[in-house]
Amino acid sequence: MDFDQPAGDSRIDLSRILGQPATRIDGPLKVSGAARYAYEQHDVLEGQKVGYPVLATIARGRITAMRTTAAAAMPGVIGIVTAPEVGKMPKPFAFNVAPLFGGDEVVHYHQAIAVVVADSFEEARAAAARVEVDYAGETGGFDLHGLWPERREDARDPVARVGDFEAAFAAAPVRLDHDYSTPAHSHAMMEPHATLAHWQDGRLTVWTSNQMVEWARTGLASTFGLSEDQVRVISPYVGGGFGTKLVLRADAILAAQAARRLGCPVKVALPRPAVMNNTSHRAATLQRIRIGAEADGRITAIAHTALSNTLPGGRGENAVDQSRWFYAGAHRLFVHHLGEMHLPESNAMRAPGEAPGLMALEIAMDEMAEKLRMDPVAFRIRNDTQVSPEDPDKPFSDRHFSECLTRGAEAFGWSDRPLRPGSRRDGDWMLGWGVAGAYRGGPAMTSGARLRLQPSGRLLVETSMTDIGTGSYTILAQTAAEVLGLPLEAVEVRLGDSDLPASAGSGGQWGAASATAGVYAAGLALRTEIARRLGVNDADTLVFEAGTVRGSDGARSLADLAAEGEIVAEDAIRFGDFRKRQIVATFGAHFVELGVHALTGEIRLRRMLAVCDAGRILNPVTARSQVIGGMVMGVGAALMEEAAIDTGRGFFPAHDLAGYEVPVHADIPVQEVIFLDTADASATPLKAKGVGELGLCGVAAAIANALYNATGVRVRDYPLTLEHYLDELPA
Repeated sequence: MDFDQPAGDSRIDLSRILGQPATRIDGPLKVSGAARYAYEQHDVLEGQKVGYPVLATIARGRITAMRTTAAAAMPGVIGIVTAPEVGKMPKPFAFNVAPLFGGDEVVHYHQAIAVVVADSFEEARAAAARVEVDYAGETGGFDLHGLWPERREDARDPVARVGDFEAAFAAAPVRLDHDYSTPAHSHAMMEPHATLAHWQDGRLTVWTSNQMVEWARTGLASTFGLSEDQVRVISPYVGGGFGTKLVLRADAILAAQAARRLGCPVKVALPRPAVMNNTSHRAATLQRIRIGAEADGRITAIAHTALSNTLPGGRGENAVDQSRWFYAGAHRLFVHHLGEMHLPESNAMRAPGEAPGLMALEIAMDEMAEKLRMDPVAFRIRNDTQVSPEDPDKPFSDRHFSECLTRGAEAFGWSDRPLRPGSRRDGDWMLGWGVAGAYRGGPAMTSGARLRLQPSGRLLVETSMTDIGTGSYTILAQTAAEVLGLPLEAVEVRLGDSDLPASAGSGGQWGAASATAGVYAAGLALRTEIARRLGVNDADTLVFEAGTVRGSDGARSLADLAAEGEIVAEDAIRFGDFRKRQIVATFGAHFVELGVHALTGEIRLRRMLAVCDAGRILNPVTARSQVIGGMVMGVGAALMEEAAIDTGRGFFPAHDLAGYEVPVHADIPVQEVIFLDTADASATPLKAKGVGELGLCGVAAAIANALYNATGVRVRDYPLTLEHYLDELPA
C-alpha cells in the first residue's frame, strides 16, 4: 500500500477499538515469568553452552599476547575464541562505530577480545578471569572540555545558516549568550544484551535482544558473509533498549563466532559493566546558545553551537537539530562539532539529539523570558511557528505546540506560580515551578505484515516488529481488530521473527506509527480478498463488524468464510515523498513543581504534567506509560544520571546500577499526562505519530527551571547536584 497523499476519512476514525484504552496483552505473561527473553530460551535447542566475554582493560592500543592455557584447563570449559585468532571482522551495520570483535587492535575500554565457553555460566566466568593479556598501550583523548574553547567560537561548516545572525544578534535590544553542559548517559535498561546462537547446514539462527530484527539480520549476514535468507533472527520480547539495541552489539557476534567454531549452541549475556562500557552511551555535550530579541519578545536571532564526543568515524550527539525547527527567528546559525575521543562508543539513545539539546535550549528560553520580563509560557507562544523557520514555504503538517502550553498552564494552575524566585516556602522547603517545551520529529518507515484468518474465526497477525516494553502486541492487535471488525480477544499477534514480514522495528519514535500502518495495509488487503470471495468488487461497500461481514446480500461470519482453509493476505505500508514537502513532528509541554530544602539543598519533586501533541493516540494506556517512562528518564537526566569519565584511563568507572544512579520510586511524584485530540493526516493512514521519545524531551529543563524558580540559583550544568548550587542558596 502506497501512502502518497494525506489520509482521508475512514473507519479508523470511529475508534471503536483502536484508540481505546486496553491493558497490555503481554502483561500477564511478563508478570508471571512466562514471557521468555533471549537468555531464557532453554528448551529451543539441546546442548546449549554458555559464553562469558573477556574485555579489554585499556582504552587504546594493541594486544601483544594472550595466554589461555590456564583458562582452558578450568572445569567445564569447552573452548576459548580470541579476537587475534579470529582476525579483523567487518562492522555489521553503518551505525556501528566501534569494532565488535576480531583483530588485535583495541579502540576502547571493555572492547570484547575473547569469549570463554563452558558448561555453565559460573564456570565460564571463572575461566574468563584466568585469561592473561599483554598490551601495547597508546595515548588517547578523553577530555571534551579541553576541546571546547576553540570549538565554541568556530562557526565554520554550520549545519544551517539563514540570514545574518551576527549582525542581527548585535542589533538586538535584548540578548543572551550562555554555555550549558550535559554529561554522558548510559541506557541502563533492565535486560542486558544477550544472544543464543546456533549454526546448522550453513544457516545461522539467533535468539537475541534487539530492537530492529531486520537490521540485525542484515548485520549478521554482512559480518559472516552470508545471504540474508541464511540468517534468522528471533526476538519476541526485549527488556528495554533505549537505542543501544538498535544494531548488533558484541553479545551477538561472540555467540555466533563461538557457536560456529565450537560446533554447539552458545549463549552470551553481557555483564552490566560491559553494558556501560562495551556497548554504547549517549555522548556528553557542551553547548552555547545565543538569542537576540525585540523588546516585545519576538526572537530575531538565534544560534546554537554544540560539541559532543565520538570515536573516530562516529556522528556524536547532534544537540542543535531541534533548535532549527522549534522556534521562529529570521536570522539563524547552527553548528555541530565532533570531538573525536577514544571512549567507548557513543550512539543513539532515547531522543538522540533532542534530549540533551532541549536540556540547554529550554533553560535558555526561560532565561530569555526573564530578561524580557515575560511569562515563559507567553514567550514560547510568541515565537511559535506553523512553517519551517528556515523555509517559510515548508509548513508543519500539524502543529499544536501553543495549545500544549496553554492547556498545560491551565491544568497546572500556572497563573498561581511564584513570580519572584525564592519567594514561596512550605516550612523548610523552597517551592518552585518550571516549564519547558518538547519537540521530536515524527519519522516513519516501510513496514509489512501478514494476516491469517482462521476457520475458528481467530485472526493471526504476523510481523517482525518487536515489543521492547512499549505495547506493540496490544496496539497491533487493536489495529487488526478495528480493520476487520473483530473483538480484541479474537486477535493473536506474533512478533520478533525475521521469517515474518519485515517491519520497521522499534526505535526513533517510528515503531508504533509505522508498524500499525503496516498491519492496516495488510488488513485492507485481507478485506479485499474476502470481498473477492464474496463476488464483491469494492471492499469498501462491505461492513465488517462483530466477526461478520455484511453486504447487500446479507451477513456471513468470517469463520464461515474461512471454513475450508485460512484466508491469508500480506502487504506493507510505503511512505511517499509528499511527507518530505512538510515537517512531520510531535510537540509537548512539561510542567514541574519541586521543593528544595533550605538547609540541605535536597530536591524533591512534587508533581509533573506533560501535555502531548502526537496525532491520534492508538492506546491511551500504553501511550501514557511511554510518556511517564520518558518523564522518569528526564528526572534521572536532571538530578542524578552521569556517566562520569576517568580521563586518565578512558572509561566510565560507574559501570553498574549502584554507581550509575537512576531514579527510584521515591524520586517520582504524581505524574499526569494530557493528550491533545489531534490527528495528523500526513503522518500515517491512521493519522498517528509516536510519543515514546517525546515524553523525555524537555523534562530535565523544566526541572532546572523549577530549581531556579525555587532558589534564584541558575544551574546550566547537568546533573543538578549539590555542588552546583548549595553554596549559593539564600541564607
